[in-house]
Amino acid sequence: MTDISVTELAMLADPVVIDVREPHEWEAGHAAAAIHIPLGDLAARVGEVPAEAPVYVICAAGGRSLQGAAFLERHGLEAINVTGGMNAWQQAGLPTV
Repeated sequence: MTDISVTELAMLADPVVIDVREPHEWEAGHAAAAIHIPLGDLAARVGEVPAEAPVYVICAAGGRSLQGAAFLERHGLEAINVTGGMNAWQQAGLPTV
């Protein structure tokens, strides 16, 4: 499985980001263009994940996103784990909404 850092992700033009954190974590701040699908809902909502481009999976620190990316890869999608998650995103000073 491929990994990417938050700073590398921030340099990409229009990446598809799937945020697998819980609703209260999402509401506390997320990347602007991210799609929110909690990890527990991913199996039921896998059809909502765009299949035409790589997807970048993010959580709080990197554990759940690794699980989510592995799940998406098993379903034929190109999924990349975002190392460090939203904790690293915020530490890097990247914008959240």
